[in-house]
Amino acid sequence: MSERLPSKQTAIKLLKQSGCAPRVIQHCKAVAKLAVKIAKTLQKKGYKVDIRLVETGALLHDIGRSRTHSVDHAVIGAKIAEASSLPEPVIRIIERHVSGGIPPDEAERLGWPKKSYMPQTLEERTVNYADKLIEGTHKVPMKQTIANFARKMGKNHPAIGRLEALDEEFQSLLGESTCQS
Repeated sequence: MSERLPSKQTAIKLLKQSGCAPRVIQHCKAVAKLAVKIAKTLQKKGYKVDIRLVETGALLHDIGRSRTHSVDHAVIGAKIAEASSLPEPVIRIIERHVSGGIPPDEAERLGWPKKSYMPQTLEERTVNYADKLIEGTHKVPMKQTIANFARKMGKNHPAIGRLEALDEEFQSLLGESTCQS
């Protein structure tokens, strides 16, 4: 898979060509740095993870923010990625990186094509998780991200439980080495 992925420089160039603001590009770079760190830790622990896919997907995860800053940026970003002939695994990372994932019923309520936008692969979940730990370009605790989501969406929104489950999964996978630094 890695041989078909664009280079880091090509991915950044694609963000710029798509019209992403410099702050979005800096955010994508910060998410990619953390996602790669997490992926390398997972790999050291014996998990099979494609680090180049994680890096590319993380760099391009917010490409849809070149058009909108709503949650729809995931679906719009996937369309941009498809039009750019990016590999399917990168497209799936882009469309599945929001809110700890979005199930078909919520996708339909958002006006999206009715399908699952839940991250499935370890690479998809790694990018989703890293994105939730980066606010702008700064690392934040997952508790802060969850509190922000609860303020915006309501403390009983199903996304809160999905974020908590994602955090629990990675705390378990990473063990003592939670990439908190």
